[in-house]
Amino acid sequence: MSALTLSTSSPAAQRADVVVVGVAKSAKGPVVALGGETVDKAYGGKLAATLEALGAGGSEGETTKLPAPSAGLKAPVVLAVGLGEAPGKHESYDPETLRRAAGTAARALAGTKKAAFALPVEDAAAVGAVTEGALLGAYSFTTYRSSAADGGTKGAGSKSAKGAKKDEDKDDARAPLAEVAVLGAKPRDKAHKAAAERAEVLAAEVARARDLINTPSNDLTPAAFAAQAKEAAKEHSLDIEVLDETALTKGGYGGILGVGKGSENPPRLVRIAHTHPKAKKSVALVGKGITYDSGGISLKPVGHNETMKCDMSGAAAVFAAVVTAARLGLRVNVTGWLALAENMPSGSATRPGDVLRMYSGKTVEVLNTDAEGRLVLADALTRACEESPDAVVDVATLTGAMVLALGNRTFGVLSNDDDFRSTLHELAEDAGEASWPMPMPTHLRKGMDSPVADIANIGERPGGGLVAGLFLKEFVDEDVLWAHLDIAGPAFNESGAFGYTPKGGTGSGVRTLVRLAERAAAGELP
Repeated sequence: MSALTLSTSSPAAQRADVVVVGVAKSAKGPVVALGGETVDKAYGGKLAATLEALGAGGSEGETTKLPAPSAGLKAPVVLAVGLGEAPGKHESYDPETLRRAAGTAARALAGTKKAAFALPVEDAAAVGAVTEGALLGAYSFTTYRSSAADGGTKGAGSKSAKGAKKDEDKDDARAPLAEVAVLGAKPRDKAHKAAAERAEVLAAEVARARDLINTPSNDLTPAAFAAQAKEAAKEHSLDIEVLDETALTKGGYGGILGVGKGSENPPRLVRIAHTHPKAKKSVALVGKGITYDSGGISLKPVGHNETMKCDMSGAAAVFAAVVTAARLGLRVNVTGWLALAENMPSGSATRPGDVLRMYSGKTVEVLNTDAEGRLVLADALTRACEESPDAVVDVATLTGAMVLALGNRTFGVLSNDDDFRSTLHELAEDAGEASWPMPMPTHLRKGMDSPVADIANIGERPGGGLVAGLFLKEFVDEDVLWAHLDIAGPAFNESGAFGYTPKGGTGSGVRTLVRLAERAAAGELP
């Protein structure tokens, strides 16, 4: 991950390859945002006019690179990044605007050694937002690159000064921005330092989740995922227990076993926990970890298999959130349950029409083997409830129906408690993760009635995302506060990168879960 420094020095005095300034939209044209005053002065007060002449207007996501003037700046290049509409006279930029701007700039500076970010940092929250956005935007997954890209060793001073969008494929091939300096942040200010350190940890753990999601399934089997959890547990003093296929059979985990029995790579259930001696609240997080989803016997059609390595994004988010809680020393007990399996068709695979006996004792008629995520989650949810946590949240790339309902950038929030659902929605929005509260209409439960078992694993096709939530609710104790996050849309970005969001695995859900853990640590669960 990019190195981080906080600095109170002037942008004009910074020895960096690039100085990043913000530019906003106003009724009179683009304006240079707070933090860029000395840079504007180096241009004789005409930076905004110069940017406008180059076609920049300050729109969010817009970047314009131009050469520094011959005097007044030590950095050879200036990068102006759009912030959108300028705030009112007594208003400030919201944290998500700053996160996205910093992330956009960091992505545009792939291949650069050091960039100084002279964006508006009026308080600790802004320091955290710029830091988080820059570090998230500087992410790059290069594990399977056969050689380092040429751009990784050159400073931005050797680049063209044209304010044009880079070719994304070339950007992806270059090394990420090596060092981020956040200007205006006070390294000796406790609040500034704490905000930056939190952002640094959070970005590192989101990167962990992204790396897991981007790893191809031939290397990330359930056993390999569990092995990574063991390594992290040792490093960060976490409790860990891994149930292999023998232990799962002995324990009666019929859902996880039923999904994984068609694969040569057997399933795992991982319990990984952060405990704090002064904790007064406990939160259980349950993640769907299908390391590859072919659909099983109900095979997915051509065009729907290629990205199914991402079907373990929920488990990746849970894993990363637990490690984050430990690294931040949160005064809350956070237990993560990673339900790991590979869903494959074979002679031993579960067939449509088979009946599975779940860990809870309930029986499920499997009418569609591609509705497998809810089966592994059901076992893990039941097991999580046995420890009587104050709240349980499961996270999963569960249904295409949720993508159809909310699109590719928003996840759905379902719960057995309206206040808890609203709280999670608010926490997600505050963290910068788009979400939307969804209902669980009770009349949809009838569609899962089975003539041979307690419940079927699918119901009516309309409202399929809501049906899945109702299925999971069947395996949660009635007195347990529970919510379900369906991250099927935002978990894996198949289109172009934007803001601090890369192409591929995004780490969706991590920051929301961490906010929940922080809220629980403060004793503020509903």
